[in-house]
Amino acid sequence: MPTHTSSPLPATVARMLLVMVACLLPLVGHAGSATFSTTNIQYLYGTQYELGHGTRSIVTIEHANAWKYGDTFLFVDITNADRDGELTGTGYYAEISPRLSLGKITGKSLSFGPVKDLLIATTAELPTSPAFRRYLYGVGVDLTVPAFRFVQLSWYVRNSTQPGLDTGQQATLAWNLPIKIAALSFSFEGFADYAWGEDPNEDNLLTAPRLLLDVGALFGAGGQLQMGVEHQIWRNKFGIKDVDEDVTQAMVKWIW
Repeated sequence: MPTHTSSPLPATVARMLLVMVACLLPLVGHAGSATFSTTNIQYLYGTQYELGHGTRSIVTIEHANAWKYGDTFLFVDITNADRDGELTGTGYYAEISPRLSLGKITGKSLSFGPVKDLLIATTAELPTSPAFRRYLYGVGVDLTVPAFRFVQLSWYVRNSTQPGLDTGQQATLAWNLPIKIAALSFSFEGFADYAWGEDPNEDNLLTAPRLLLDVGALFGAGGQLQMGVEHQIWRNKFGIKDVDEDVTQAMVKWIW
């Protein structure tokens, strides 16, 4: 999960609300035709972040849906930096990733081998500062992999609003694997982004695998409350050479 720039609380909250509205507006047009929809709120806490304050708590609001011609995934992170037990700043980071299914649009099956569908993939990265926004566009594939709920692979062109950066590229993998051990239900999920070509930035790798226990299932409310850990690995963070991050974060996830 990306680390975020801090800013004064009132300004950050105002911007965060605007971003949330902007993210949710595209969903309104096809909300009535959604074939799948899920929303969750997460709380994460970690103590070994690189750059800025080392201790942070993050509240994430996440939404995903599928509709007639594609799907949309979005999230908003609200990050609180902590120094010696005191809140020192709040920042936000948001992404919205709409995709269009070429199979659904054409009404034809595009599956072959492990490929289930071909898609037009886009993402807008919206950090606190507009100067660091990125707009990604490319192609994606949904893969059929035994035992996995989903596996998605995408390739993007990366356009940055930051002056002086070349247009880059990015490959993204996302997955979700349910695991059953006796009466316990786990979810192994996450993503991996590899970005390159944004000279003078260094190539960088960000991945955040999670292992979550379905705690709700132990009380007759399966699929609603998960707890576990997320381990964030970031090599050349923000494209800065040799700034490497390894953070294990405690995580709680409430789903509805």
